[in-house]
Amino acid sequence: MQLQPELAGILLIVAIALAVAALGVGLAALNGQRRTRETYRKFSLDRDEDVLALLARHIDGVEALRAEVGSSRDQVEHIRELLRASLSRIATVRYDAFDEMGGRLSYSTAILDERGDGIVLSSINGRTDTRTYAKAISKGESPHNLSAEEQEAISYALSQRGRTETLAQSRRPSGGARVTRLGRARDAS
Repeated sequence: MQLQPELAGILLIVAIALAVAALGVGLAALNGQRRTRETYRKFSLDRDEDVLALLARHIDGVEALRAEVGSSRDQVEHIRELLRASLSRIATVRYDAFDEMGGRLSYSTAILDERGDGIVLSSINGRTDTRTYAKAISKGESPHNLSAEEQEAISYALSQRGRTETLAQSRRPSGGARVTRLGRARDAS
């Protein structure tokens, strides 16, 4: 059986086209394989492991990191609890306790933690003696009677966030109190 020259020419053209297409597909497959190997090499960090061993190692690494993050969270929460109990809110109100005394030598200092627990220290300076008082504070309140200056020091300490404040209060000739800020230390946090 002989092929007619026109049919043979058409078959030859189709065969050449198929060969060129097969060559293109082969080159594309080789390029894809090269990229896959390169990606796998980066992923495996140049180790000779199969995919399952590599994935198992990565899964173990992720689990270890999760455990470490959980442990770090526990430590952070413990530190937060310690900070809540630290004495970080401090305010001092200076004043003249007696009309005949000047120089604002009397003071009340509130030293509290974040919850408002701590103490208020007061020193009352008189002409011949000085008396010092310490009163326990719980949640911003005290079972003891508090002076206006002690209450002011507590209130100001609670309104601050870790700052140390000093206030000066002096009596005006009219008897009213005047409050001014003397100094401020920068926030330590």
